[in-house]
Amino acid sequence: MKLSVVAVGRVRDSAYRTLCDDYQRRLERLCRFSLTETRELRGRTPEQTPRLEAERLLPRLEGPGLNVAMDEGGRSLTSEGLAQWLEQLASRGTRELRLVVGGAYGLDAAVRKRCSDSLSLSPMTLPHELARTVLLEQLYRAHTILARLPYHHR
Repeated sequence: MKLSVVAVGRVRDSAYRTLCDDYQRRLERLCRFSLTETRELRGRTPEQTPRLEAERLLPRLEGPGLNVAMDEGGRSLTSEGLAQWLEQLASRGTRELRLVVGGAYGLDAAVRKRCSDSLSLSPMTLPHELARTVLLEQLYRAHTILARLPYHHR
């Protein structure tokens, strides 16, 4: 199964960027992984921004596969639960899993509608750069659990 993160904006903060780059490299060694970034819009109202960002996200959510929104109101999973969920999707023949991360104002309703599920990294609101970093780390952790590599500790 191909694992894709589709995200609004680039990670600009150098500390987060370093971590994201590291986890991306690690993931690429363990699975078929890709990261797609769409341009973040600035200078618009909080109401306009997600709608306009959706125009860039929606074409990247087409084709076979499963789209899952990353959202504070989504389903919570433990690290082990995430690993099991990924394994179940792969065993069911899911061709591609696309995890969708919104920008500073979240995801538009049109993007949420295109997603069949939503997951939460935390019930708290996270800055989107931190959310992306945590997501990549948790995906890496899940794959090390599945591969029985010595990274995750109970």
